[in-house]
Amino acid sequence: MVVGSQAKSVQTVVIGSGPGGYVAAIRAAELGQKVTIIERDFIGGVCLNVGCIPSKALINAGHNYYSQIHSTNSIMGVHSKGATLNWDETQKWKNEQVVKTLTGGIGMLLKKHKIDILRGEARFNDNQVINVISEDESHLLEFEKCIIATGSRPIEIPGFAFKDRVVNSTGALSLPEVPKHLVVIGGGVIGSELAGAYANLGSKVTIIEGLPHILNGFDKEMYSFVVDDFKEKGVEIVTNAKAKEAIQDDDSVKVVYEVDGVEHQVEADYCLVSVGRRPNTDEIGINNTDVKLTDRGQIVVNDRQQTSVSHIYAIGDIVEGPMLAHKASYEAKIAAGNVAGEDIQNCAISIPAVAYCDPELATMGETVESAKEKNLDFMISKFPFAANGRAITMNATKGFIRMLSDKATGVIIGAQIAGPGASDLISEFALAIENGLTTEDISMTVHPHPTLGEAIMDTSELADGMPIHI
Repeated sequence: MVVGSQAKSVQTVVIGSGPGGYVAAIRAAELGQKVTIIERDFIGGVCLNVGCIPSKALINAGHNYYSQIHSTNSIMGVHSKGATLNWDETQKWKNEQVVKTLTGGIGMLLKKHKIDILRGEARFNDNQVINVISEDESHLLEFEKCIIATGSRPIEIPGFAFKDRVVNSTGALSLPEVPKHLVVIGGGVIGSELAGAYANLGSKVTIIEGLPHILNGFDKEMYSFVVDDFKEKGVEIVTNAKAKEAIQDDDSVKVVYEVDGVEHQVEADYCLVSVGRRPNTDEIGINNTDVKLTDRGQIVVNDRQQTSVSHIYAIGDIVEGPMLAHKASYEAKIAAGNVAGEDIQNCAISIPAVAYCDPELATMGETVESAKEKNLDFMISKFPFAANGRAITMNATKGFIRMLSDKATGVIIGAQIAGPGASDLISEFALAIENGLTTEDISMTVHPHPTLGEAIMDTSELADGMPIHI
């Protein structure tokens, strides 16, 4: 290994190129900074390469396959003759036409903004110097400002080492074949999304969840739609269960779990472990700096994304809050602005969360439970998709839009959506909540007809006490 004897001086270093890192780098460059990105794996990070994007590609492929083989459109007079699945072609489409298109685009944007990319592992020597280590050399960088955006990785639990037929979410996206039987340990958002994708692709799926229900973070009125869909597709859900061990051979894996003190076994082709993620702060030399960590290994930051070392910033999964790509991108713009000398605060009221299940679930702001806990004086308005013209034409009438608003002012404080297009529709509520809009602001905004978005207007009219369609 060749080690540079003298540190190279750089202006702004960004460690990691995921949806936090690359956004921070581009925004800092736009604001006049000379930026160097350090990346050990892939441009685009986990999200674009082995996370959000490829998982949604498989989810969409699963939807298309399931709808054809089950003739779900026959009610419209469209009769399917069935379908076959070429898994190699599906994987090729996911990797080459989806992932490579997006990551290639990010690479072009970094080049356009004259951002240097340095490949290797980043480790802090102290508060001012980073050592970048690759296979055959290392570089010392002395930086003026630094943004840490190293993301997170799946948690590995005892008895379930990631190897061969026991996989994490990354491995689950690139299985060599569609499993005849897939066991999923953990029924959170990632586990439920991939369980649904493989169920649609033809797998028998068993979900083993430690809590009393799947999709923690969504209330029963919402997650019950997904549970019903899973039951229709033969997905078995085991709750209040403790996963104990995975025993595998060349052909299968036996998963041992316990419920109410009784031990059970289930045999499958693969076992996906999806029980959460841990921040990537333990291998970057944080202990060589004065940057403070929480007990959970997350970096402590203020409302400017600034750490306890004034010229070092941190964003995304490695700081407090939900581990979501769009949160990282938002925080990236805050950090980049401050690095460039602006004075920008993180003032987000809430971060929208989505589960890409069947149907989709989305939430923003206060929930019924959180509003009650805070003793807020609020009202609930709920409009069913069964009363929405566009949903009826799509034969997608399951679900609802629920809006929470302040009784005295009509200001919208929260919203939940279960149903078609929830992942897109929640953005209107995000805009409304962040800007303090009222129910009347929404109800008196002209919405195109017929659209799913009209249901948001209808929900607002209901809150105003003047509903038209219900």
